[in-house]
Amino acid sequence: MRKIFLGLSLLTVLVAGAQKKTNPTTFGKSITADDLKRHLYIVAGPEMEGRNTPSPGLERAATYIENQFKSFGLLPGNNGTYRQFYPLYKDSITGSTLKVNGTTFTADNDYQVNAMTSYNASLRLGEAVFVGYGIVDGDVWNDYKDVNVTGKVVILANGSPANYKTTATGFSSPANLSVKIRNAQTKGAIAVFVVADNFPRKPIVSGGNYQLNGYAASVYPQVVNISEKVAAQIIGADGEGILAKLKAGNAPSKAYKAKIDLSVNKVTKEELVSNVIGIVEGSDKKDEYVVVTAHYDHEGIRADGTIYYGADDDGSGTVSVIEMAEAFAKAKAAGKGPRRTMVFMTVSGEEKGLWGSEYYGNNPVFPLEKTSVNLNIDMIGRIGSDYTGKDKDSLNYVYVIGDDKLSTDLTPVTDIANKYVKLKLDKRYNDINDKNRFYYRSDHYNFAKNGVPAIFYFNGVHADYHKPTDTPDKINYPLMAKRAQLVFYTAWEIANRDDMMKRDLKLEIPGR
Repeated sequence: MRKIFLGLSLLTVLVAGAQKKTNPTTFGKSITADDLKRHLYIVAGPEMEGRNTPSPGLERAATYIENQFKSFGLLPGNNGTYRQFYPLYKDSITGSTLKVNGTTFTADNDYQVNAMTSYNASLRLGEAVFVGYGIVDGDVWNDYKDVNVTGKVVILANGSPANYKTTATGFSSPANLSVKIRNAQTKGAIAVFVVADNFPRKPIVSGGNYQLNGYAASVYPQVVNISEKVAAQIIGADGEGILAKLKAGNAPSKAYKAKIDLSVNKVTKEELVSNVIGIVEGSDKKDEYVVVTAHYDHEGIRADGTIYYGADDDGSGTVSVIEMAEAFAKAKAAGKGPRRTMVFMTVSGEEKGLWGSEYYGNNPVFPLEKTSVNLNIDMIGRIGSDYTGKDKDSLNYVYVIGDDKLSTDLTPVTDIANKYVKLKLDKRYNDINDKNRFYYRSDHYNFAKNGVPAIFYFNGVHADYHKPTDTPDKINYPLMAKRAQLVFYTAWEIANRDDMMKRDLKLEIPGR
């Protein structure tokens, strides 16, 4: 028995070694411009209606992708099904009232409630605290100094004073309204009234946008935009022309007694959407995984019937995943399949905030600690504006983003894979100071932030980016095929190497 066991073990090693040395070009070259074009005219066709998340068109696209995986012989990737469903939540305001010191105000004329920043409640409050711009910035600035806002209404203005300077920018800035609301929450405020001078306003749609996280770990204060008229009714004489006084530096933080009645009523709708997952099972390392992703959603269709086709963004990545899945399935059928399990996943909700990949990152079907790499394809069918008419490599390049992050193995493997296709690998967006922040804007990031080495393949933005004119007829199919082949050969190398990709680099995140 022992001799037989040793013999079988030796055979397994020899087979694994033979698989690793298999020339992948036969399978890589099966990814063709013609096949990509055939798939893309369907995925980015009018029937899919722009693949908004959620929408019937998105569901039709998911069904098409699932059927392709089935036809290639891929196994269902999520416990017997090709779908990983996740819920979305949409809030709609059904009514609201605001009364201050006996005076009833009118929605949109005097105040406005947003479904995304409010919750069902009926509040009667007897004290409000004006906190200027509501900025908290360490020792530099603190509008809450010497006031207590626990359980009270906070009144603040958007923006920042002229003499306030901060090194943080964008969503991290203490002057950002979301940051101000979080600070008010931390300090115990029950509601935040944001004073603005642009009333009356047009009514906002009663229904908010869909969101992924319908159950917050902590509830924000009730947020209401109010006119200066409402502010004056609460604050009294100090509130007359409050924004001008604040700008002049004559509006200190202070508490005011007032009788405030606020009620908000809203309803929540829940809808399911899905990621589509198919696998080609590995051999001796089948419990380790190579995940290839692209997002199959886009911007949808306007009320007037205008379709955002999303051929490049990200129909190009979606059909490349389909073609790669078929190539690996062919290798498996020929007895030359991968050592690690290949996971092909098209995710939804990317355009809304990386929803599908975020959900997968929080609810992985396959252990992230056993996921060797994520290779993410998002727009590889066009010539970007940096190359159009300006560069000799305009017909032979791709942006490779992230091969210098998390793993020192990524760059060598990419170079090995590129020997098959000989593309110019443009790595300018690896720069930690890239103002576009591309590395943090596509689905691979939800793998990277969980420690999985990841590469993002990209052609750059162009004149049709996020416009209805991003159509299949404008795709450069031969170039797209080469780019997809690069991802295939990279996946092949990683799937068949002896070791998982090292995780030996710390992920740098700008602003932290």
